[in-house]
Amino acid sequence: MNLIRGFQTTFRHVLEEPVTIQYPEEMRPFQQRFKGRHELKRYDNGLEKCIGCSLCAAACPADAIWVEAAENTDEERYSPGERYARTYEINMLRCIFCGYCEDACPTEAIVLTREHRLSFTDRRDAIYTREMLIETPAEGQSDTPQQVAPGAFDRSIPDMEDPE
Repeated sequence: MNLIRGFQTTFRHVLEEPVTIQYPEEMRPFQQRFKGRHELKRYDNGLEKCIGCSLCAAACPADAIWVEAAENTDEERYSPGERYARTYEINMLRCIFCGYCEDACPTEAIVLTREHRLSFTDRRDAIYTREMLIETPAEGQSDTPQQVAPGAFDRSIPDMEDPE
């Protein structure tokens, strides 16, 4: 009797539509609030938004972010401010994708994207460096470092004030 009930259950489910999604050919839609891989953004002129203030590292509850700042010069300008992040590393094994770094950033430089495919074969591969995180320059944008004239002022950056 139990054998017959088992076969009835099996045959009933054979005719139903499968629930399994064939990943990666099919992908389930993500919620709007999904937080994935980090990305460092740029201004329209190609300069990096990150000014090396380390507020993202201070806000990170998992202590996954390491920022080391350096001074900008007229010969090598990375960001519009006085400083830039010479070293910016995120240990993705420690990151809990909470978004506190994104909330703490005063220049909106760090953004959590919708990229979710993160896999590592080595612990060192899980440490994303500044070069891996920085957004590639758009068509027509110049890459960093840029050379600027001494005392030059760029009006395309909204946070900069006119020195005059």
